[in-house]
Amino acid sequence: MLVRFFLALRAAGVPASPPELLTLHQALTRGLAERRADRFYALARACLVKDERHYDRFDRVFAAHFAGAEAALGAPAGEVPGDWLERLVERHLSPAERARARALGGFEELLRTLEERLREQSGRHAGGSKWIGTGGTSPFGAHGAHPQGVRFGASSAGERSAAKVWERREFRDLADDVDLGTRGFKLALRRLRRFAREGAAVELSVEETVSATASSGGLLDLRMLPERRNAMKVLLLLDVGGSMDDHVGACERLFSAARSEFKHLEHYYFHNCVYEGLWRNNRRRRGERIGTMELLRTYASDYRLILVGDAAMSPYEITEIGGSVEHWNEEPGRVWLARLVRAFPRHAWLNPAPLRHWQHTRSIGMVRELLAERMYPLTLEGLERAIDALR
Repeated sequence: MLVRFFLALRAAGVPASPPELLTLHQALTRGLAERRADRFYALARACLVKDERHYDRFDRVFAAHFAGAEAALGAPAGEVPGDWLERLVERHLSPAERARARALGGFEELLRTLEERLREQSGRHAGGSKWIGTGGTSPFGAHGAHPQGVRFGASSAGERSAAKVWERREFRDLADDVDLGTRGFKLALRRLRRFAREGAAVELSVEETVSATASSGGLLDLRMLPERRNAMKVLLLLDVGGSMDDHVGACERLFSAARSEFKHLEHYYFHNCVYEGLWRNNRRRRGERIGTMELLRTYASDYRLILVGDAAMSPYEITEIGGSVEHWNEEPGRVWLARLVRAFPRHAWLNPAPLRHWQHTRSIGMVRELLAERMYPLTLEGLERAIDALR
C-alpha cells in the first residue's frame, strides 16, 4: 500500500524519493502514527514532502489513495481503536449534531454500532440502512442521508451532515497553478531576500578566527564580521484601474506580502503602461505625482524592479505618441519601458491574467518582447521563475 501511495505521489508531481519512503516505513514500524488517521497523515507528509508548494498535491493523492478510514488507520479487523472513534466524532460533529446524537442514543451507542459494523462487514456495500457504504440511510459511509453520520472516504455530498470529513486541503493556495494567498506570496518572496554583511564589525567569526590563529602559530587572532542586514531593495510598480479591477484581490495580497518581507520597498502606481509620471496615492493621482525621470535618478540600479499588471491595453499606448487613454503622452510607452529596463537590469513583470489568455492579447506579446520575455504569471511557479530572474 505504501509503495502504491509513493508511486501515486510521484505521478502527481510530488518529488518524493525512495529514502524518504523508507523513513516513513521505519516511523510506522516504531508506532509513531499511533493508529490514528490524523497522525499518519501528518507523519506521511513530514516524511515525503520537502516543499510546502506540494502540500495540495499531497492532500489530493492522500484523499484518493486512502479512501476509507479503516485503510488509513491500518488496523487489523476487530482492532478499531476506541479512542480514535471517540475523537473522530467529538472533533467533527457540530454542537447541534451532538445534541441530536444524544437524543438518538448518544455517542456511546453510535461508537459501539460503528465498531460492530467494522468487525462484521467484509466487503463494499451500497444503499441500505446498516452497513458502511455509499447511499442509503446508514449512519456510516458516504453520499447518504443520516443526521448523525460518520463519513468514510469520498468528498462531501448527500445531506452534508457527516461527522468525519478529513479531505480539507488546507494548503490549496500553495499549489503551483492557482491564485496565491498572502501566505503563499510570502513563502515565494522569502527566496528573494538576501542578507549581506555590512556595517560595523560586531560578530565573531569562529571559522576565520580558528584559521587565522592556526596560521599565526597558535597566537590568538580574533576575526570579526560586520552585522548581518537585509540589503534587498525592491521597486514595485503596480498597474491600477480598468481591466486590473478584476485582479485587485491578488495584487493586494502580493503588496501585503512584499511589505512584510522587505524593509527596503518603494511602490508606485501607473495605468496600463508607464509614461512620464507615477503616483503613490490613487486618490490624489491627479495632483501628487513623481516624474518617471526623477524616479530613475532617485533609485540606484541595485534595486530590483517588479512591475505588476495584466498588460491589456491598446497597442497604440505602447507604440504611439498620444496613445494613452488618460492623457496626451509626449513619448510612447515603449520608450519609457526601455528606460526602466536599462536603469534596472534586474527586473520582471508579473501578470495576474491567466497564462492561457496571453496569446489572445496583442499588447501582452509586445510588452513581453520589450522586457526580453521577462513576464511571468502570478502563480507560485511563475513567481519563482521571476525571482530567479531578479536574482
